[in-house]
Amino acid sequence: MTSVLLLRLAGPLQAWGSAARFARRTTENAPTKSGVLGLLAAAQGRERDADLSDLAALRFGVRIDQPGTRIRDFQTAHHADSGKSMPLSERFYLADAVFVAGVEGDASFIEALHTAVQAPAFLPYLGRRSCPPVEPFDLGVRPDTHLMQAFREEPWHASEWHRARTRSRRTLDVLLDSAHGEPPHLSLRDTPVSFDPRHRRYELRGITTTSVEPNSAPLPGTPPPHDPTTALRKS
Repeated sequence: MTSVLLLRLAGPLQAWGSAARFARRTTENAPTKSGVLGLLAAAQGRERDADLSDLAALRFGVRIDQPGTRIRDFQTAHHADSGKSMPLSERFYLADAVFVAGVEGDASFIEALHTAVQAPAFLPYLGRRSCPPVEPFDLGVRPDTHLMQAFREEPWHASEWHRARTRSRRTLDVLLDSAHGEPPHLSLRDTPVSFDPRHRRYELRGITTTSVEPNSAPLPGTPPPHDPTTALRKS
Protein backbone atom coordinates (compact mmCIF):
# COMPACT_ATOMS: atom_id res chain seq x y z
CA MET A 1 0.00 0.00 0.00
CA THR A 2 1.13 3.50 -0.70
CA SER A 3 1.27 6.57 1.52
CA VAL A 4 0.70 10.22 0.71
CA LEU A 5 2.57 13.33 1.91
CA LEU A 6 0.43 16.47 1.86
CA LEU A 7 1.74 20.06 1.77
CA ARG A 8 -0.28 23.24 2.10
CA LEU A 9 1.10 25.74 -0.43
CA ALA A 10 -0.07 29.20 0.56
CA GLY A 11 1.53 32.63 0.77
CA PRO A 12 1.15 36.24 -0.38
CA LEU A 13 2.71 35.31 -3.77
CA GLN A 14 3.41 32.09 -5.67
CA ALA A 15 4.87 31.48 -9.15
CA TRP A 16 4.91 28.10 -10.87
CA GLY A 17 6.42 28.36 -14.34
CA SER A 18 6.68 25.42 -16.71
CA ALA A 19 7.71 27.22 -19.91
CA ALA A 20 8.99 30.54 -18.53
CA ARG A 21 12.12 31.76 -20.26
CA PHE A 22 14.18 34.93 -20.69
CA ALA A 23 12.53 38.26 -19.84
CA ARG A 24 8.94 37.00 -19.58
CA ARG A 25 8.36 34.67 -16.62
CA THR A 26 4.81 33.37 -16.54
CA THR A 27 3.10 31.13 -14.00
CA GLU A 28 0.73 28.19 -14.29
CA ASN A 29 -2.61 28.32 -12.46
CA ALA A 30 -1.47 25.66 -9.95
CA PRO A 31 1.80 24.28 -8.56
CA THR A 32 3.82 22.20 -11.02
CA LYS A 33 5.26 18.76 -10.35
CA SER A 34 8.77 19.99 -11.14
CA GLY A 35 8.35 22.88 -8.68
CA VAL A 36 7.14 20.72 -5.80
CA LEU A 37 9.71 17.96 -6.45
CA GLY A 38 12.39 20.67 -6.52
CA LEU A 39 11.18 21.80 -3.11
CA LEU A 40 11.40 18.22 -1.77
CA ALA A 41 14.84 17.68 -3.32
CA ALA A 42 16.05 20.90 -1.66
CA ALA A 43 14.59 19.76 1.66
CA GLN A 44 16.66 16.60 1.39
CA GLY A 45 19.76 18.63 0.54
CA ARG A 46 20.24 17.12 -2.92
CA GLU A 47 22.71 18.79 -5.24
CA ARG A 48 21.46 20.34 -8.49
CA ASP A 49 22.95 17.52 -10.58
CA ALA A 50 21.65 14.71 -8.34
CA ASP A 51 19.61 11.79 -9.70
CA LEU A 52 15.86 12.60 -9.57
CA SER A 53 14.42 9.32 -10.87
CA ASP A 54 12.99 8.27 -7.48
CA LEU A 55 11.22 11.62 -7.03
CA ALA A 56 9.96 11.72 -10.62
CA ALA A 57 8.40 8.25 -10.16
CA LEU A 58 6.10 9.55 -7.40
CA ARG A 59 2.50 10.24 -8.40
CA PHE A 60 1.77 13.95 -7.99
CA GLY A 61 -1.48 15.82 -7.54
CA VAL A 62 -2.70 19.21 -6.43
CA ARG A 63 -6.07 20.42 -5.12
CA ILE A 64 -7.02 24.03 -5.80
CA ASP A 65 -8.50 25.29 -2.53
CA GLN A 66 -8.33 28.99 -3.44
CA PRO A 67 -7.28 29.94 -7.00
CA GLY A 68 -5.90 33.39 -6.16
CA THR A 69 -5.44 36.30 -8.53
CA ARG A 70 -2.86 36.56 -11.31
CA ILE A 71 -0.75 39.72 -11.06
CA ARG A 72 2.00 41.19 -13.29
CA ASP A 73 5.22 42.78 -12.03
CA PHE A 74 7.05 44.94 -14.57
CA GLN A 75 10.75 45.15 -13.65
CA THR A 76 13.58 47.49 -14.61
CA ALA A 77 17.18 47.16 -13.43
CA HIS A 78 20.66 48.59 -13.98
CA HIS A 79 23.96 46.75 -13.80
CA ALA A 80 25.52 47.29 -10.37
CA ASP A 81 28.99 48.04 -11.78
CA SER A 82 28.52 49.56 -15.24
CA GLY A 83 25.17 51.25 -14.63
CA LYS A 84 23.92 50.00 -18.01
CA SER A 85 20.23 49.26 -18.36
CA MET A 86 19.36 45.58 -18.11
CA PRO A 87 16.62 44.03 -20.30
CA LEU A 88 13.09 44.97 -19.23
CA SER A 89 11.31 41.96 -17.78
CA GLU A 90 7.88 40.81 -16.67
CA ARG A 91 7.15 38.51 -13.76
CA PHE A 92 3.72 36.95 -13.21
CA TYR A 93 2.52 35.69 -9.82
CA LEU A 94 -0.54 34.17 -8.13
CA ALA A 95 -1.62 36.33 -5.18
CA ASP A 96 -3.53 34.94 -2.16
CA ALA A 97 -3.75 31.42 -3.59
CA VAL A 98 -4.03 28.26 -1.48
CA PHE A 99 -3.29 24.73 -2.71
CA VAL A 100 -2.97 21.28 -1.19
CA ALA A 101 -0.26 19.36 -3.05
CA GLY A 102 0.47 15.67 -2.52
CA VAL A 103 2.95 13.01 -3.57
CA GLU A 104 2.04 9.31 -3.46
CA GLY A 105 4.55 6.47 -3.29
CA ASP A 106 6.27 3.79 -1.25
CA ALA A 107 5.60 4.30 2.46
CA SER A 108 9.24 4.32 3.57
CA PHE A 109 10.22 6.87 0.91
CA ILE A 110 7.26 9.11 1.78
CA GLU A 111 8.29 9.00 5.46
CA ALA A 112 11.86 9.96 4.49
CA LEU A 113 10.53 12.96 2.54
CA HIS A 114 8.36 13.97 5.50
CA THR A 115 11.40 13.88 7.78
CA ALA A 116 13.23 16.16 5.36
CA VAL A 117 10.30 18.60 5.19
CA GLN A 118 10.29 18.87 8.98
CA ALA A 119 14.00 19.80 9.05
CA PRO A 120 14.84 21.01 5.50
CA ALA A 121 18.45 21.39 4.38
CA PHE A 122 17.37 24.37 2.22
CA LEU A 123 14.33 26.51 3.02
CA PRO A 124 11.22 25.86 0.89
CA TYR A 125 9.75 28.47 -1.44
CA LEU A 126 6.68 28.59 -3.67
CA GLY A 127 8.22 28.48 -7.13
CA ARG A 128 10.58 31.46 -6.68
CA ARG A 129 12.89 32.35 -3.83
CA SER A 130 10.98 35.58 -3.26
CA CYS A 131 7.81 33.57 -2.42
CA PRO A 132 8.06 31.97 1.05
CA PRO A 133 5.20 29.75 2.31
CA VAL A 134 3.06 30.56 5.33
CA GLU A 135 2.14 28.06 8.03
CA PRO A 136 0.83 25.45 8.26
CA PHE A 137 3.06 24.14 5.45
CA ASP A 138 3.49 20.48 6.45
CA LEU A 139 0.14 18.64 6.61
CA GLY A 140 1.77 15.28 7.38
CA VAL A 141 1.64 11.74 5.99
CA ARG A 142 -1.56 9.84 5.23
CA PRO A 143 -0.61 6.13 5.50
CA ASP A 144 -2.18 3.32 3.48
CA THR A 145 -4.10 5.53 1.10
CA HIS A 146 -3.89 7.22 -2.31
CA LEU A 147 -4.01 10.80 -3.53
CA MET A 148 -7.73 11.13 -4.28
CA GLN A 149 -8.72 9.65 -0.93
CA ALA A 150 -6.28 11.98 0.85
CA PHE A 151 -7.77 14.98 -0.98
CA ARG A 152 -11.32 13.90 -0.06
CA GLU A 153 -10.48 13.57 3.64
CA GLU A 154 -8.48 16.81 3.90
CA PRO A 155 -10.46 19.86 5.11
CA TRP A 156 -10.87 22.85 2.81
CA HIS A 157 -7.98 25.28 3.52
CA ALA A 158 -9.38 28.40 1.85
CA SER A 159 -9.66 31.64 3.81
CA GLU A 160 -12.98 32.60 5.40
CA TRP A 161 -13.64 35.42 2.93
CA HIS A 162 -13.13 33.04 -0.02
CA ARG A 163 -15.44 30.44 1.53
CA ALA A 164 -18.13 33.06 2.03
CA ARG A 165 -17.79 34.17 -1.59
CA THR A 166 -18.04 30.62 -2.99
CA ARG A 167 -20.37 29.13 -0.39
CA SER A 168 -22.58 27.45 -3.00
CA ARG A 169 -19.67 25.59 -4.60
CA ARG A 170 -19.20 22.13 -3.10
CA THR A 171 -16.30 20.74 -5.14
CA LEU A 172 -12.64 21.68 -5.64
CA ASP A 173 -10.64 21.17 -8.83
CA VAL A 174 -7.86 18.55 -8.76
CA LEU A 175 -4.97 18.02 -11.19
CA LEU A 176 -3.44 14.52 -11.12
CA ASP A 177 -0.67 12.66 -12.92
CA SER A 178 -2.49 10.56 -15.51
CA ALA A 179 -2.45 6.82 -14.84
CA HIS A 180 -0.49 4.58 -17.20
CA GLY A 181 -2.48 4.12 -20.41
CA GLU A 182 -5.03 6.80 -19.49
CA PRO A 183 -5.49 9.54 -22.14
CA PRO A 184 -4.46 12.82 -20.49
CA HIS A 185 -6.67 15.90 -20.54
CA LEU A 186 -3.59 18.12 -21.01
CA SER A 187 0.19 17.86 -21.10
CA LEU A 188 3.05 19.94 -19.72
CA ARG A 189 6.82 19.55 -20.04
CA ASP A 190 6.93 19.23 -16.25
CA THR A 191 8.54 15.94 -15.20
CA PRO A 192 12.08 16.83 -14.06
CA VAL A 193 14.99 14.82 -15.39
CA SER A 194 17.76 17.16 -14.24
CA PHE A 195 17.85 20.45 -12.29
CA ASP A 196 21.46 21.03 -13.34
CA PRO A 197 21.50 24.75 -14.36
CA ARG A 198 23.87 23.92 -17.22
CA HIS A 199 21.27 21.73 -18.95
CA ARG A 200 17.93 21.56 -17.20
CA ARG A 201 15.78 18.81 -18.69
CA TYR A 202 12.09 18.01 -18.35
CA GLU A 203 9.87 15.36 -19.93
CA LEU A 204 6.20 15.60 -20.86
CA ARG A 205 3.72 14.91 -18.10
CA GLY A 206 0.12 13.82 -18.75
CA ILE A 207 -2.43 15.47 -16.46
CA THR A 208 -5.97 14.36 -15.62
CA THR A 209 -8.40 16.99 -14.36
CA THR A 210 -11.15 16.05 -11.93
CA SER A 211 -12.84 17.42 -8.83
CA VAL A 212 -13.43 16.37 -5.25
CA GLU A 213 -15.77 17.34 -2.44
CA PRO A 214 -13.48 17.97 0.53
CA ASN A 215 -14.05 17.04 4.14
CA SER A 216 -16.51 19.57 5.55
CA ALA A 217 -15.08 19.33 9.06
CA PRO A 218 -13.66 22.65 10.36
CA LEU A 219 -9.90 23.07 10.39
CA PRO A 220 -8.14 22.43 13.72
CA GLY A 221 -8.20 25.60 15.78
CA THR A 222 -11.22 27.04 13.95
CA PRO A 223 -13.55 28.69 16.52
CA PRO A 224 -17.11 27.29 16.64
CA PRO A 225 -19.82 29.35 14.94
CA HIS A 226 -21.22 32.03 17.20
CA ASP A 227 -24.72 33.46 16.78
CA PRO A 228 -25.84 35.67 19.72
CA THR A 229 -29.46 35.55 18.54
CA THR A 230 -29.76 31.78 19.05
CA ALA A 231 -31.13 32.15 22.61
CA LEU A 232 -33.70 34.69 21.45
CA ARG A 233 -35.02 32.38 18.74
CA LYS A 234 -35.43 29.51 21.23
CA SER A 235 -37.68 31.64 23.42
